[in-house]
Amino acid sequence: MRYQVLASDYDGTLAAHGRVDPAVEEKLRRLKATGRRLVLVTGREMKDLVLVFPEYRLFDHIVAENGGLIVNCATGEETPLGPPPDERFVDQLRQRGVHPLSVGKVIVATWEPHEQEVLEAIKATGSELQVIFNKGAVMILPSGINKATGLQALLRSIHLSPHNTVAIGDAENDLSLLQTAECAVAVTNALPSVKEMADWVTAKPQGGGVEELIHRLIDNDLCDLDGKLTRHYLQLGETDNGPYSISPYQRGILVSGVTGGGKSTFTTAILETLIRHDYQFCLIDPEGDYLQMPGVTVIGNETAVPPPEEIHQLLRDPGQSLVVCALSVPLADRPAFFCRLLEALTSLRVEYGRPHWLILDEAHHLLPPESVMLADRMPADFNNFIIISTSPHAVHPAVLQKIGTIITIGGNPGYPFQQVGEILHRPIPEQIPPLEDGEICVWYPDNAQPPFKARYQLPHQLMQRHKKKYAAGDMGDNSFVFTGRHGHLHLVANNLMLFAHIAEGIDEDTWSWHLHRHDYTNWFRDTIHDDQLAQVAEAATNIKDSADSRRQILTFINSKYTG
Repeated sequence: MRYQVLASDYDGTLAAHGRVDPAVEEKLRRLKATGRRLVLVTGREMKDLVLVFPEYRLFDHIVAENGGLIVNCATGEETPLGPPPDERFVDQLRQRGVHPLSVGKVIVATWEPHEQEVLEAIKATGSELQVIFNKGAVMILPSGINKATGLQALLRSIHLSPHNTVAIGDAENDLSLLQTAECAVAVTNALPSVKEMADWVTAKPQGGGVEELIHRLIDNDLCDLDGKLTRHYLQLGETDNGPYSISPYQRGILVSGVTGGGKSTFTTAILETLIRHDYQFCLIDPEGDYLQMPGVTVIGNETAVPPPEEIHQLLRDPGQSLVVCALSVPLADRPAFFCRLLEALTSLRVEYGRPHWLILDEAHHLLPPESVMLADRMPADFNNFIIISTSPHAVHPAVLQKIGTIITIGGNPGYPFQQVGEILHRPIPEQIPPLEDGEICVWYPDNAQPPFKARYQLPHQLMQRHKKKYAAGDMGDNSFVFTGRHGHLHLVANNLMLFAHIAEGIDEDTWSWHLHRHDYTNWFRDTIHDDQLAQVAEAATNIKDSADSRRQILTFINSKYTG
């Protein structure tokens, strides 16, 4: 299941006029029977909630006091997420005649129009408190505590991810909750601002809307809403028509191309995107190509690979992505190794919905066609995986059948389409667009549309290496050569620091001649691969004073590269 957690607000969402309809309670029981966790996220205090909602134990956990308190409904254990209210602050409110006034384990609450007295009491006591408004209620909490932080703390404690959570609410204090969840739902009676940011608005109000959501969860795990969740789509590149993005939950992806064509570079860009958006992945690295990947834990080395049980344990932390180095696994043993690991990963996905992505480098070594064990153990609904291979024809057909996207890179971008088409007996596209450096070709085999190309963003770590090379390394044959109008000069700038040094000393005619021939623009764009610097140089061609044009370009170089 993609969605392991339902997080629901209480007043105005689950409950109408403070009470939950028995039909809604029955729907909650049905949802809980599917194995999903139910979390109630409310601004109410527990002493009040148990009186109006005796069936609160239908929920596994309650995030009460607007994020200030976590309650385990099975054990009754309470975990405050902030300090208790300051008695000096509460006394100030009472002295100012604030009534009604409720003091919880973390929260202090009252109603409008007492917000001015609340602000005066905060100022008088010097307390670091925040005021949250909710349909006339005035809630005072320690700074940084809200429904989102409370839910996040709970999810971490039970090894679950916001990316496996759907949240539903109706009011101002639910906005942070909805923004945190993978899928944000507003009941139709919600405030306009809540409905505007939600991914889906129910047709019915309050508990009826919650019933609608539960029905869709049980029926298809909200698959029919995926097209509305574009705020979580992962942008991998740009096409002539706009961004190229993928859904974070989809069928498998094949990345293929000739050796040296850029597969590892493009895969690194994908990994950085997953890390940036907090999607957990497990990458199997048979050749040690990703051992320097920042932001992940690398396990295994040239002599030993950890057992699947240890990998399973590490991946229970939703914030922990892994690169599993399989260098020590002999080539003939790699299919069996992967099958054992697949069992552990499948178990994790059943229990937690993670890892969100499984990435297999040199997939033809892990998933060969002759692997009978793999065919038996591959889950029917196996998805969210990326296989990387120079040889798609050497990958098990059972895996290729689960591929929904083929991305090729490098020279001869059409051969992977042909290999997959021959194995699966599918027609292959007739026209394959030629690719330049930094471009990919994308094809959806189940779609009648032709392949298209996109330019992908170089990964940050590669850009940093390139930046150092361009700034102070030796660019060799790609150096810039100042020749002057008559070719009497041969001043070689093999990096940007030397370019800036030479540019400061050359005569005005030589500088202007190269500038207006667009030599700087072309070198910055085509060799340095810096479109922004190229734009600065192009803009400088319109500056009449050569000293000013020189200053504009060199100032940009110094600020970005040489510091």
